[in-house]
Amino acid sequence: MTNFDTPIARRGTGSLKWDRRADLDPFWVADMDFTSPPEVINTIRGRVDHGVFGYAVPHPSLVETLQGYLLDRIGYTCPEEQIIHLGGLVPALSLAARAFGKTGDKVLTCTPIYPPFLGIHHDASMELLSVHHIEVDGQWSFDWQALEDKVTDNTKIFLLSNPQNPMGRVFSEEEITQLATFCEKHDLILLSDEIHCDLILDEGRTPHFSALNLPGALRDRTITLLAPSKTYNIAGLGYAFAIIPNDSIRRRFSAVRGHTLPEINCIAYYAAEAAYRHGEPWRQDLLAYLRENRALLTSTICQKIPDAKVPDIEATYLAWIDCKSLQIENPIQAAEDAGLFLSDGAFFGKDRCVRMNFGTQTKRLKSALETFCNVMGS
Repeated sequence: MTNFDTPIARRGTGSLKWDRRADLDPFWVADMDFTSPPEVINTIRGRVDHGVFGYAVPHPSLVETLQGYLLDRIGYTCPEEQIIHLGGLVPALSLAARAFGKTGDKVLTCTPIYPPFLGIHHDASMELLSVHHIEVDGQWSFDWQALEDKVTDNTKIFLLSNPQNPMGRVFSEEEITQLATFCEKHDLILLSDEIHCDLILDEGRTPHFSALNLPGALRDRTITLLAPSKTYNIAGLGYAFAIIPNDSIRRRFSAVRGHTLPEINCIAYYAAEAAYRHGEPWRQDLLAYLRENRALLTSTICQKIPDAKVPDIEATYLAWIDCKSLQIENPIQAAEDAGLFLSDGAFFGKDRCVRMNFGTQTKRLKSALETFCNVMGS
């Protein structure tokens, strides 16, 4: 059993999370305060010991590992040509906008959502359309009528986050199929960011239904984005990949890359392979730890500030906390005044909400929750 309770000193290491505001205790950006799986670390050491760090291409065993992962975890048999290797997922969002939109065309998404979703339209001089998620039978879902009212003839792309960041929702097969049918009806590319799909906290209750699991005609208009970065805490190494089944869509996506993206570094390829090939026992230990942290967070907030709303966190290590019913005009500023660095809901498209990262040591999380509840409950 992996020990996730050991604190890791990250301050002063060039960490975005810890060093951007060194005066605050950080619970914001989505990386965890845990060391990566030992197999990943040992693989990196072995690659470093080789001593040569020239230009790199995906080596055959990485491709085989990705294909095995896609088959085992998603049930998708993936030809090698459908895999597009990337240095990160945010650039892939920008590539999609530039590949399928032109000046004045529209990008459609639902909020609250991961902030880059709300900005990539600028890269293609497109316009952003957004619709709020709505609560249906106690779960956050899509407002289908609002989507029909919002979509236009020159809307080209729908941006999906599944599992959803920041709300932690795992959308069902029925929801993803209905969304894909909506995209087919309006001739939209469905870009599905599934980077958190290996962080589903109860896969028996809420299994992941990937865009790759859609029937052929619906799947044929999809771009699915995946990465080991969030799950195995290797985001700083910069590796992700897209699966694009349709040849024409894949060619258009690849063509706009041009010379705008850097080479993927040689170490990142090997770290990704090690994570997917050897990281499953560690991942299961991580999920067990995150479930305990989720229970601590939700129960603490429910008991101490019952007017705050926390959705059922089905996936990720991120808690979305709606503070609009509290007597706090600016919850993010109140948190900072108390020494906590959280993510501001305004950047996700929702004011007076915060996102808290609970991928950290339980003792540290407990202390932060006490501070947060004291401030928000006052």
